[in-house]
Amino acid sequence: MQTLGQFIIEKQADFAFAKGELSRLLRDIGIAAKIVSREVNKAGLMNIYGETGDVNVQGERQKGLDVFANEHFISALSSGGECCAVASEEVNELIIIPGGEKAKYVVCIDPLDGSANIDVNVGVGTIFSIYRRLDLSVPVGVADVLQQGICQVAAGYVVYGSSTMLVYTTGKGVNGFTLDPSIGEFCLSHPGMRIPASGSIYSINEGNYVHFPDGVKRFIKFAQQENFSSGRPFTSRYIGSMVADVHRNLILGGIYLYPSTSAYPDGKLRLLYECNPMAMIIEQAGGKASDGFRRILEIQPTAIHQRCPVFCGSAELVEKAELLMHWHSPEYNPVSPDGLRLKLNQQAV
Repeated sequence: MQTLGQFIIEKQADFAFAKGELSRLLRDIGIAAKIVSREVNKAGLMNIYGETGDVNVQGERQKGLDVFANEHFISALSSGGECCAVASEEVNELIIIPGGEKAKYVVCIDPLDGSANIDVNVGVGTIFSIYRRLDLSVPVGVADVLQQGICQVAAGYVVYGSSTMLVYTTGKGVNGFTLDPSIGEFCLSHPGMRIPASGSIYSINEGNYVHFPDGVKRFIKFAQQENFSSGRPFTSRYIGSMVADVHRNLILGGIYLYPSTSAYPDGKLRLLYECNPMAMIIEQAGGKASDGFRRILEIQPTAIHQRCPVFCGSAELVEKAELLMHWHSPEYNPVSPDGLRLKLNQQAV
């Protein structure tokens, strides 16, 4: 069976600027993922459950594994020599890698997504995004990570669940690798991953229903009705870890929604660490990713920790959600009421 390292080397020529640096950077991420996977699997025994007492830049209480994952990914990215800077969800400022002045890549990373699930032994993950540095002739800076998602050269995630799986893309499709603990290698298990065009799963925290935009409320009502294709309502599945929820929907078909709320008018998930990399993966697998009104990958970031609403998954379902968001938000609606009503009726929304 083909290992991650073998696959990366084989596909290196697919990348326009291939000289080996990106391949080595991806392997560094894979090594760090193995270390974090090992600790996740024995967290209770190692006494790294629970909160550290610190609060990260997002205002969230840090868990022991949050800190562990952040330290090990930054260490791996620093020692490899291919990364000049790291933007981490857990750190306020851009981390400049000492000695990395000539490195070509910057990495944005959420070291441990869904960490609220750690103490109850539910799936968590890592999300990463890789960009080429804008200009090697000037020192690396914040501008190097504040690039649109369409500029990503690679994106991926690691899901730590019943097995550990790494899924990534370099813009040439999506491939998944499962960690074989007997040999300590990620092996190709899901080549050429494609998300179904539609599905019957919706993933959203319905506890916030009263705070959702009207378009999201209408989509939920649609999902709870008898579906025109299956004859039964959608299934609600929400884990509380973006990695786990999106991974399931990528395989089975469905939609993941984390919209704006009255408490978080700009959304809660981070554009650089979560929305952009997941949007690239979903689009490369044949799906769609939107903030409800526009393509996520075309949003221009203005801050490292910028938040963004997200609707991603099967293309047909994301399009339905977008239509409803436009319908209930006239100020954003580029379609005439009659034309939009026709689209909605045609799609049985």
